[in-house]
Amino acid sequence: MSPSPAVPTSAEPAPLPPPRLAYGAVTWKEVGYLLLNLPIVIIGFVFVVTMLAIGIGLSVTVVGLPLLAGGLIGCRLLGKLERARARELLGVVIDDPRPMRPSTFGFLPWLWATLKDPVAWRHALYFAIRLPWGVLTFTLTFASLFVAWPALGFIARGLTTVDRVMVRGLLQPSDELERRIAELESDRGVVVDHAAADLRRIERDLHDGAQARLVALAMDLGLAKEKLLEDPEAAAKMVGEAHGEVKIALQELRDLARGIHPAILTDRGLNAALSSVAARCTVPVQVGVDLNARPAAAIEGIAYFTVSELLQNISKHSGARTASVDLWRSQERLMIQVRDDGNGGAGTTGGTGLAGLTERLDSVDGLLVVDSPVGGPTTITAELPWRDREQAPPRSGSARQGHLAG
Repeated sequence: MSPSPAVPTSAEPAPLPPPRLAYGAVTWKEVGYLLLNLPIVIIGFVFVVTMLAIGIGLSVTVVGLPLLAGGLIGCRLLGKLERARARELLGVVIDDPRPMRPSTFGFLPWLWATLKDPVAWRHALYFAIRLPWGVLTFTLTFASLFVAWPALGFIARGLTTVDRVMVRGLLQPSDELERRIAELESDRGVVVDHAAADLRRIERDLHDGAQARLVALAMDLGLAKEKLLEDPEAAAKMVGEAHGEVKIALQELRDLARGIHPAILTDRGLNAALSSVAARCTVPVQVGVDLNARPAAAIEGIAYFTVSELLQNISKHSGARTASVDLWRSQERLMIQVRDDGNGGAGTTGGTGLAGLTERLDSVDGLLVVDSPVGGPTTITAELPWRDREQAPPRSGSARQGHLAG
């Protein structure tokens, strides 16, 4: 038999091109950032070089230093734009440096503060060194789009990692110290406001309380003096009433002095002072102070007034049957915890007393945490920085307590 003819087969399909890799939004944002590097760094480099050349070159003239100062302010503005670009495309969130503030008003203090502004000079350095890097990143990224497409994601991630380091290193606030200065400036304002409010309260209490009572007392004694010969019995009655007014005035002055800084706190420390405050609370309060040494006087005073205000809130608003106060030291923090079994619902919002207490603690690096579900119980925890107490010689005639009972 003759072999059967070969059955023709269909042509082999042409091989498919390799699939193009699909990258996510993050990669495309990084690619966009790298492609924008070149035009932006050219603008920044030209600005910085021109600013330095003109400003330093004319520094011997009247206009040279002001031009240089204006250029440094411009560097700050360019840096703000770069931080915004890094935030949107790289996800790098950096706080803006605090505004440059001269120590005093006037043109010369402003000029000097601007010329020595380290933030502006670091921004100038950023744009001065970025030109070769911008050329390199633009070239590699643009080529990767067409030549080495599968490697685009790795190249973009590697190059933007360096960009992130540059942005964080040169465009963020100087360091933790500068951020700390800004926080302390804000805290100082809070402290000043609270101190002014305390002074107004003391003045109001003196004017409306003890001072008014003493004025009335002086008038009563004057009338008693006039009646002393005419009507001794009436005069004696008026003197007796004046004696009662004196007792009330003295008690008001003691309460006012206790509100400023109680003597028992100075002489005997937190254990005795808080026990005294707890005794005046309308709710039975158990006090536990576990400290083997006394903190600095300022911290001790803040702790005292914090507990005092919290116990006043319990007396007025909680509807509690029992409460407790505990103080202890945890490493370099003084811990305060006040509990009650009242109605709960306390919070630090809405302009409450707890909001003001939170601000006071925050002004000294403290913290207030409120756990008060509706229906209770309420647990309020406060933290204060621990600072050791400076030792001072005891006052003659009185024993000074150097350590607290547990």
